[in-house]
Amino acid sequence: MSCYELEALRLGLMNVLGTVDRSAREHAESELEGHLEGPIEALAEAETFSAVERHLDAALVDLEEEIARTPSDDPEYDYLRGRLVAVRDAERAVSRLTDQGEDVLGGLGDAHDVLHETFPVDE
Repeated sequence: MSCYELEALRLGLMNVLGTVDRSAREHAESELEGHLEGPIEALAEAETFSAVERHLDAALVDLEEEIARTPSDDPEYDYLRGRLVAVRDAERAVSRLTDQGEDVLGGLGDAHDVLHETFPVDE
């Protein structure tokens, strides 16, 4: 059993952040071997935060559908539900990253405006 969504998310975030940790990338890729299709593949290949959020949401829908199809007495059922909790938590973390990035951009815009107010440029 593997947390395909989390490993794909790790790869997607490595892409977005420009992380070059080869061993972490190879580990995630090996965990996903044979499972790179649909939202998992798209998530692993994401290159922007918006793409990460979109593909993670699609992967969550697939996971929820898998849980709905799994009988509650199946030995894998509890693991699937635990996986869902972990992936939802990761989704919230990605949302916080996106919000923080947008706050940084807004702050830079404000700093730029204050700089020009303080030191006007004659044109």
